[in-house]
Amino acid sequence: MTTTAQTRPADAQDRPARTQTGMLIIGASQAGVQLAISLRGTGFTESITLLGEEDHRPYQRPALSKEFLQGTVDKENLIFRSAEYWDEHNIELVKNSRIEKIEKNPDGSGVAIATDGEEYPFARLALAVGARARPLEVPGSDLAGVTYLRSADDALSLKDSLDDFTDVVVIGGGFIGLEVACSLHGMGKNATVLEHGPRLIGRAVGEETSEYFYQAHRDRELDIILNSQVESLVDDGSGRVSGVALADGTVVPAQLVIVGIGVIPNTGLAEQMGLETDNGIVVDRYALASDGTTIAVGDVANMPNPLPDAPEGERIRLESVNNAIEHAKVAAYSVSGRREEYAGIPWFWSNQADMKLQIAGLSMGFDSTVVRRDDEKGKFSVLYYREGQIIAADCVNAPLDFMAVRTALAKNQQIPADQAGDMNVMLKSIAVDREDSR
Repeated sequence: MTTTAQTRPADAQDRPARTQTGMLIIGASQAGVQLAISLRGTGFTESITLLGEEDHRPYQRPALSKEFLQGTVDKENLIFRSAEYWDEHNIELVKNSRIEKIEKNPDGSGVAIATDGEEYPFARLALAVGARARPLEVPGSDLAGVTYLRSADDALSLKDSLDDFTDVVVIGGGFIGLEVACSLHGMGKNATVLEHGPRLIGRAVGEETSEYFYQAHRDRELDIILNSQVESLVDDGSGRVSGVALADGTVVPAQLVIVGIGVIPNTGLAEQMGLETDNGIVVDRYALASDGTTIAVGDVANMPNPLPDAPEGERIRLESVNNAIEHAKVAAYSVSGRREEYAGIPWFWSNQADMKLQIAGLSMGFDSTVVRRDDEKGKFSVLYYREGQIIAADCVNAPLDFMAVRTALAKNQQIPADQAGDMNVMLKSIAVDREDSR
């Protein structure tokens, strides 16, 4: 989102003025789509406008780095809902429109002004604006052949260029970086992952899981360089990238460089409106921003930790499909006047080659772990404990472990650490109520 002022185009003066004054949802993300759907589900009868910046109908993003890139699903299979759905539910879907300014009244109503001069009056506003890719800031980062994978257009462009390169470097060893590297490696490309930190997916999982993935990817002949410091991207003399130069003097060949070094929440509009921001838009347990009327949902929202028994005052910003859906449902209740606190069990997943990682809960603040491992069956799980209580789990190709921990967290149960390490024991069979475990 940009908040730079722009002159209203002359043709905008001739457009009929919009008179609708219902709900305006800025951002056709997973959270924005779910909010529109959930509003209708709660009986909200006023007009709803769902406004997106891209020239596409709302679509699923997780598959972009995997199934879509590999060609196992096509663009139409990524679309959330049919065009008929929006018409039947009286939801106006606006594509290819970027809001640059919002004028808001104390009662929550106002008008949003797009870069093309179009105005969108609203009685209530929701920001589902998500996050943007963090840019790589080194010499050569503007060369042709340097790309990001955040949108459908990014993925379409990458698919179209598959025949133009043999060597690809992925900068960033997080979920997106590893997923796209595995996809391209599986398609016969020479893929190298450069991770600035000492371990893979270090912000999301603990050391045992990081090491497991590092070794597993190396066993599958994916090149990975940890503790790598990118100095510059090399120009082939025609304005295209030909390699990545590292601080130690190494130059890794690359006709394509994909940058996946994290995201930045889109808080520009919120800041312009005077809303409180801190690594996202600060919201309460009902998805309400600091003005008490604006809704903020999904990746952009900084919320109280929804886990039961989370430390008082602890806040998080979650980037997951599950969070986008559940948070949007809570926001829809807020709009309808029903107060439902966002209290749930976050969960995430990542498909990398033949490994499916499923994460239940949040491991922040853990003080001990239990590892379950069966190399013959390719199963691996790490259970995280804080003060003796199960708080999260990383599960690789172990869906029963994942479901057992997720269920235990939801039911406020305990999985005794002294029994959990035995692979012959099913975790669900030893889960007990916390009171009974004392």
